[in-house]
Amino acid sequence: MNEPSASIGSDDDLPDLSTQEWQAKLAQAPVRRGRPKADVTKVSTTLRLDPDVIAAFRAGGPGWQSRINDALRKAASLP
Repeated sequence: MNEPSASIGSDDDLPDLSTQEWQAKLAQAPVRRGRPKADVTKVSTTLRLDPDVIAAFRAGGPGWQSRINDALRKAASLP
């Protein structure tokens, strides 16, 4: 009952990653985790806004935080 399925393939199809050749290749491989860093990053902050303001932006659907950022940028006369 605990026998491996024949459709999976045999161990002969898999490389032995413990060999020196594979260990050297794995040691040289770059480690990339997560999404790449943006050139200009945002600053996390806490901002208290009226509930009706938040509701109005959320009613516009996804991207409401970016729309708030754009409105604040416009109000601050920033490019």
